[in-house]
Amino acid sequence: MKSDFWNDTETAAKIQQEISALKEDVEAIEKIKGEIFEIEYYAREYGEADENIAKIIKEIEDLIEKQEFKLFLSGKYDRKNAILEIYSGAGGQDSQDWATMLLRMYERYCAIKGWQANILHQSFGEGGGPEGRIGTKSVTLEIKGIYVYGFLKKEAGVHRLVRISPFNAQKLRQTSFALVNVLPEIDGKEAEIEIKPDELKIDTFKSSGPGGQYVNKTESAIRIAHIPTGVVVSSQSERLQGKNKDNAMKILYGKLYQLKEEQHAKELKDIKGENISASWGNQIRSYVLHPYKMVKDLRTQYETSDPESVLNGNLEKFIEAELKIKVYD
Repeated sequence: MKSDFWNDTETAAKIQQEISALKEDVEAIEKIKGEIFEIEYYAREYGEADENIAKIIKEIEDLIEKQEFKLFLSGKYDRKNAILEIYSGAGGQDSQDWATMLLRMYERYCAIKGWQANILHQSFGEGGGPEGRIGTKSVTLEIKGIYVYGFLKKEAGVHRLVRISPFNAQKLRQTSFALVNVLPEIDGKEAEIEIKPDELKIDTFKSSGPGGQYVNKTESAIRIAHIPTGVVVSSQSERLQGKNKDNAMKILYGKLYQLKEEQHAKELKDIKGENISASWGNQIRSYVLHPYKMVKDLRTQYETSDPESVLNGNLEKFIEAELKIKVYD
């Protein structure tokens, strides 16, 4: 290791993360080999009917399944951190509340996985309804961990909620929509994208929270517009303007990479006219709380009758099903 390795802490942390992932893979393979030797020992000493053998075989099957699952996470950026965005769709307070529920769901899933999730930017909606809770118009999360982008990339799409509206005095059933977008956290070199300074319009503003309360009274929040594409990104979570700018650039590179990938099929001007709308007909998953309880993924057909568990972050079965199929446009 070079003597100046830790001078660039961000790069050093990324390399350490990669080393940890590779070390984990090697240890898993070594453990499987050790378990196989143990089976051979028990079979030789006590015969193939020994009860320890069945127990060890189950442990080996679990280890192999975990390693086999990583075959579905072999994409170019699957090991990377991710930027996850949530946008409320048509439906006013109900959809804004739904976006907040999805934010909570993903934050809890990250906690279960041992990932670190930080809000980079959040635009708040209207207050009201039960407990005066505040909705979310849009929110951007930075999620750090091993294979984060690989696990979350197929969560992108429209999520539909059906429930009795807590904002309606008549207690009518309401359908709400929210759009989820997932980007790999990459820099310009990795994305093979060059951004010239004169292509950017950078504005500063004050970070604000629910009810207009300032998180920071100085103009530390950053909004960056990429003039050639019209892509606009923001970051307001940090108190230092420079850090918010760094975070905003991470999001920008991710969005430009996404556009670059789409350009293989169509020109950029066509892509910008075909953004998915957060509305009926474009959903990937339905969450039904009334008149019955169900969460169903419309691509994999995987479903559960326990939406409360899903909304509390238990997404693993849905994500496993997503990764194991090839989704064609």
